[in-house]
Amino acid sequence: MKNLITIMIFLSSLFLSGCEEKKESPPPAPVALTKDAIGRYCGMNVLEHAGPKGQVILDAKVGEPIWFSSARDALAFTMLPEEPKDFVAIYVSDMGKAPSWEKPGADNWVDARKAFYVIGSSRRGGMGTEETVPFSSEDAAIEFAGKNGGQVVTFDDVPRDYVLGSGSDAGEQTPSDSSVISEAHDHG
Repeated sequence: MKNLITIMIFLSSLFLSGCEEKKESPPPAPVALTKDAIGRYCGMNVLEHAGPKGQVILDAKVGEPIWFSSARDALAFTMLPEEPKDFVAIYVSDMGKAPSWEKPGADNWVDARKAFYVIGSSRRGGMGTEETVPFSSEDAAIEFAGKNGGQVVTFDDVPRDYVLGSGSDAGEQTPSDSSVISEAHDHG
């Protein structure tokens, strides 16, 4: 009986240690934006464009991320079926911590999946199109929407049509009422 108990304890410890090994490692840290960053879709220097930027890291072992001239382009990358789906991190500029719209910052990144986005605002992104303006703080997003129009949504509620559409009629492309966190007119 003692041997059976010893064997059961041993097997239990093996099982538990196996579970511990399967813990997910944290995503790699964002990379600071430099003059060498070239946008995936536009082929231009990312720093030459105003508004929020994005970066996607495909493999934690590979040092350089894929750069985007706008946060919207970074989100499009995650939605397009022809793009890789093995990304380990998605970061966008935290515009609540940006020095200005023209200079959105080199190292004020927020995990794109945890950000709050203002969509449909009057501000235009890096390539002159409508932007998904990211913030780490919901309050900062609400304040921005109050000044610039638009709606505040979460990552999962950014409408696919808004990101992948032409952008010319984005005023008609809004999320369902249940996914909208707030509307600018509700906050002044």
